[in-house]
Amino acid sequence: MRVDIFDFDLPRELIALEPVVPRDASRLLHVTVDGLHDRNIADLPDLIRPGDLLVTNDTKVIPAQLFGSRAARDDAGAPASIEATLHKDLGDNRWRAFVRPAKRLRAGDAVQFGDSLAAKVIARDGAEVVFQFDAGAQSFSEALAQVGVTPLPPYIARRRAADKTDVANYQTIFATDEGSVAAPTAGLHFTGELLDRIKAAGAGHLSITLHVGAGTFLPVSADDTDSHVMHSEWGEITESQATAINAARAAGGRIIAVGTTALRLLETAASADGDIQAFRGETDIFITPGYRFRAVDLLLTNFHLPRSTLFMLVCAFSGTDLMQAAYAHAREQRYRFYSYGDACLLERNE
Repeated sequence: MRVDIFDFDLPRELIALEPVVPRDASRLLHVTVDGLHDRNIADLPDLIRPGDLLVTNDTKVIPAQLFGSRAARDDAGAPASIEATLHKDLGDNRWRAFVRPAKRLRAGDAVQFGDSLAAKVIARDGAEVVFQFDAGAQSFSEALAQVGVTPLPPYIARRRAADKTDVANYQTIFATDEGSVAAPTAGLHFTGELLDRIKAAGAGHLSITLHVGAGTFLPVSADDTDSHVMHSEWGEITESQATAINAARAAGGRIIAVGTTALRLLETAASADGDIQAFRGETDIFITPGYRFRAVDLLLTNFHLPRSTLFMLVCAFSGTDLMQAAYAHAREQRYRFYSYGDACLLERNE
């Protein structure tokens, strides 16, 4: 499938650089087979049916962006400044990271990030390296909290630096399980009050875990979707969570995925007939038009980048023509795009 099918023009000024306050003041485009409906996130309880189940992602963003210096080399290589974004936990304090400038690093190099976190380069492949970290007497998490920075998406970071407000703003109210380098941004619209109103409308709620990697921001450089290699991310659905999801479906409730991360994990864990199995491991599911959805009935998600795997996913969910029309409407109505932007509620195109 040609990637240019999923292209569209987006005015730069529609890219949200800051979140709205309060969170549930964001706008909501409800996309149905009957048309496009301009609403607000606060209207969600009116769109929920008794028995529906809201499935959110409880991953927590870590301060994954690091700034440091490579030590001088014996061959007279001078110290060099290094920027790294962690994106994959390999265990035992080893992490994959995207680095800039990558050409300044090679296997065996020592890098110091602040006063509390040292690293050794184990391997390098292009712009990606594997670091072995040494946090001294502290835990890795403690050291990272001292020297790391919230890793804002590139389309925000290119226009402003992260500040203290992003530590809270770029974290959902569901965040409990550390491991993501990007927020599951559909969850950023929720407040405790909004969630209470949704429950009062008769819907259930549970959180599963998918740790979002920096690969989610990588552009699709191939001309055809068959040539694109999807990044993998770690996720978990427990036995009890799978049982609760299946019970909601069996009782006639709709499964509403809050975010593409929750949807991807649910579809990964779904059997051919839609039953959710317990799951723990990596998923690299790549969803494009033609995919038959098995588990999710509605999707709450932000507006995504052109030519991205996430825009391909929403086109698969609701139809390419309808989503192109929805995004054109959103541009005309000045909706705010991307991570800190507005949202859309999509119904599955059968």
